[in-house]
Amino acid sequence: MFDFILRPFRRRFGSDKSFYVAIDDMFGFIPHNIELYKLALIHKSASVELEDGSHINNERLEFLGDAVIESVTSDFLFIEFPDSDEGFMTQLRSKIVSRQSLNRIASEIGLDKHVISNAAGNATQKHIYGDAFEAMMGAIYLDQGYDFVNRLLINNIFARYISVEEMLQSETDFKSRLIEWCQKNHYSIEFRTTHEGGGHSSHPTFHSTVYIGGIAAGHGTGDSKKQAEQSAAFSVSQDSPMTLTDESSARILDTYDRIAN
Repeated sequence: MFDFILRPFRRRFGSDKSFYVAIDDMFGFIPHNIELYKLALIHKSASVELEDGSHINNERLEFLGDAVIESVTSDFLFIEFPDSDEGFMTQLRSKIVSRQSLNRIASEIGLDKHVISNAAGNATQKHIYGDAFEAMMGAIYLDQGYDFVNRLLINNIFARYISVEEMLQSETDFKSRLIEWCQKNHYSIEFRTTHEGGGHSSHPTFHSTVYIGGIAAGHGTGDSKKQAEQSAAFSVSQDSPMTLTDESSARILDTYDRIAN
């Protein structure tokens, strides 16, 4: 009731009207504490220095928002796929909350136009908008509560910008993709998988490490050897979970070179 009355006033008047308009246009509501949303837009490269010498940016809100998004997504998948096992839901959740996915959502809702940043032309730049989206979800959680951000993500964001059906049809054999990539780039690849829990355990756990060129590059666990090795392969390129793109390939090479040296 009060939000409906205050919406036109806050959109048109006051020093913060541009922020109220931005949040209302992107998410369809008027915030209570606009300062949280201002903070969510400040990338660490543009940190604001306080009188005591400390710096403020959106990293803490990003940390909180990451947990909120993962929790809401888990809730969503648990309800939508009542007959699916943990491995399936974990893999699908990883696709939904991947940096690639969040970056795309941030751009499509127009969040990228409002992020304050001094970063330019580096790998971190490509993550800024997804990070800001996480920070924004952290701000909404603090300002409006968990139930509100849950409904917003599921009914608004996921419904409009996430196609679960397309994700289900996308490439999920990460091990084959990684082996193909290694062969193309002339790297040896080996999966070393161990089994914990003993022969009498009803819930065995497998741990797998994938070695690229003799260097440990990814780790994964699962209820079976196959699942653990898929998880290890996925961990190598988790920022781009559906395929090994040029960007993710370059990142793997950078990671390999950093570890090897």
